[in-house]
Amino acid sequence: MFLKLFLTFLEIGAVSFGGGYGMISLIREKVLLNGWLSEAEFLSFIAVSESTPGPLAVNMATFIGASQGGVPGALCATLGVVLPSFFIILLIAALIHDLLKYAGVEAFLSGVRPCVVALILSTALTMGLSTLLGISTAAETPSPAWRGIGILAILAGVQLIWQKARGKAPSPIGMILFSAVLGAVLYQ
Repeated sequence: MFLKLFLTFLEIGAVSFGGGYGMISLIREKVLLNGWLSEAEFLSFIAVSESTPGPLAVNMATFIGASQGGVPGALCATLGVVLPSFFIILLIAALIHDLLKYAGVEAFLSGVRPCVVALILSTALTMGLSTLLGISTAAETPSPAWRGIGILAILAGVQLIWQKARGKAPSPIGMILFSAVLGAVLYQ
């Protein structure tokens, strides 16, 4: 179990670009494929990972590892997701000045950026459909989660009003805390 957690998250860490948000779709695929979490549990883990300090992918790996194997599982999954980035950053730091002068490196990075955006948008759409409409496959009939839609509408309204009044977006921490309060009130 621990080796499987380590190798799964090592693979995720090695092939994912774009940080935690770019990894969510791959983490989701692997976690559901291995039967470690249900779709609803996975969405809850994302919410908790977003709400806790630290990088999203590391938090996700830690929470998923802990759910499967306690503290040793958390260590294995976290180490797996962090190691590839650690070694890549060490290598890049040693070679950065030499690498950036090659057009191929810039072309590679230019090609990866749209892929990262597509992964983030795909994950947002999948999570939005699942959370707000209860759709996880194309064959399912939508069953709107009106409380979730209401929380989204309230948060969007607060965002717009705050931005209009203050000229800047509200604090993400404040929005997360406000949404937690709304969730506690509406989902009692």
